[in-house]
Amino acid sequence: MNNALVRFRIIAWIVGVLLVVLTVGTVLKYAADEETIVAFVGPAHGFLYMAYLVLAADLARRAKFKLGFTLLVLLAGTVPFLSFVAERVVTRRVQSARPLVGSAV
Repeated sequence: MNNALVRFRIIAWIVGVLLVVLTVGTVLKYAADEETIVAFVGPAHGFLYMAYLVLAADLARRAKFKLGFTLLVLLAGTVPFLSFVAERVVTRRVQSARPLVGSAV
């Protein structure tokens, strides 16, 4: 499950950064009639968001997340800055569920 968590963390950060850039680009598009950022970052974010969905669903299945929590994590890639929060919450949840290596039982 460690590999699934690492993959999710990486894609969550990438999608989060692209969404913030896309948000700035959207403001520039309507405020300054500058469409370059949206033209390039929009499709990249859309494609990588689909990868985010797949990797988040894979991690949710492996970690046995409840459906409601899984849906919130999946939607986090659509709200600026929320994928960063989701990444931290998911990481804490997965790491707290994993037994410590070498711990006395």
